[in-house]
Amino acid sequence: MSKAISPDATLLYEQRKRIRLAVSLFYFCQGLAFASWASRIPTIKTALNISEGQLGTILLMLPLGQLITMTLSGRLVTKFGSAKVLSIACILYAAVLYFLAFADSALALGAILLLFGVFGNMCNIAVNTQGVAVEKIYNKSIMASFHGAWSIAGFTGALIGLLTINLKVDTSTHFMIIFFMVFINMLLNRKFLVPGKTAEEKKKGLVKPDSMLIQLGVLGFLSMATEGAMFDWSGVYFKEVVKAPEQWVPVGYASFMIMMASGRFIGDFIIAKIGRQRALELSGILMCSGMMLSVFFPQFGICIVAFMMVGLGVACVVPTVYSEAGQHPKIAPGRALAMVSSISFLGFLMGPPLIGYIAEWLDLRFSYATFAVFGLMLTLLSRNMSIFRKS
Repeated sequence: MSKAISPDATLLYEQRKRIRLAVSLFYFCQGLAFASWASRIPTIKTALNISEGQLGTILLMLPLGQLITMTLSGRLVTKFGSAKVLSIACILYAAVLYFLAFADSALALGAILLLFGVFGNMCNIAVNTQGVAVEKIYNKSIMASFHGAWSIAGFTGALIGLLTINLKVDTSTHFMIIFFMVFINMLLNRKFLVPGKTAEEKKKGLVKPDSMLIQLGVLGFLSMATEGAMFDWSGVYFKEVVKAPEQWVPVGYASFMIMMASGRFIGDFIIAKIGRQRALELSGILMCSGMMLSVFFPQFGICIVAFMMVGLGVACVVPTVYSEAGQHPKIAPGRALAMVSSISFLGFLMGPPLIGYIAEWLDLRFSYATFAVFGLMLTLLSRNMSIFRKS
């Protein structure tokens, strides 16, 4: 097991379980770094005396960093291979997380978040390329389990955040711990990443998305916009609207994450029982109901239940959308997934800043009420999409 993996297909198949574990751990570490940042947003917001509107603008720097390096990240993965890019980018991602703790102004925080987005995008493209490569080794769909690992990391990151806050561990020490966890994972598991370039990486040119992929992307957009809003604003909501004690602020984020992670591991069973269309309709209802429950009854216990409902609601949407895209009759699965995920991920990036702008204009509860509409839209759109009638 200590021997580096050869590109030989037979050896890759023989070591497929170890390869899958390694890739899962890279997904986990990426999610852990992001969740660690999310768990400390209220602390950093208070330390820098930043308003909701300012925070919304600052959070926009992260998606901006993602967007400006989208093409560059793809080229790096194509030229050097996803394994090499992931090994380097994950360390840089964790290093930038550590430097976020030292931001002494809104401007500095925004600049560092821009870099956080840059290296986060490189990790995202590289690790998902690894996921596609492992799927080819197994010759079956296992992408949902990788995203489940990312979700578990979100819950773990929230728990670590809760623990460090209650132990009065400062943000820099918290982020340093995460950096060393990511670094150790890289040292132990980089040799088990799928080497070289996949066939999908070698293809050039763009394929224009058809109406089916656009519709699936819109569903993913609505779900991931809600995810992004919950990741970045659940802590602020619990602190400023629910008025939770400082040491219990991360509980809202944790309740959302644990149900999202759990939902992803039972999602296939639910879809097999009720079908993809009904699963999506139910997901939208849960998202909308959970958001509205937190708006009308902003009490600690009720909001925990509400955030759990939202987490369960968003859990199955992206895996369902990606699975349907992968069955496109004319476009290769990898390319179809890339198109749909691009539209979907835009929602994840734009959701948090939108929450901030609405909160600055009106208030944070109105922001959450607005995002409840996204769940309603998801239910109505999925109910009227012809592609699910055969599912």
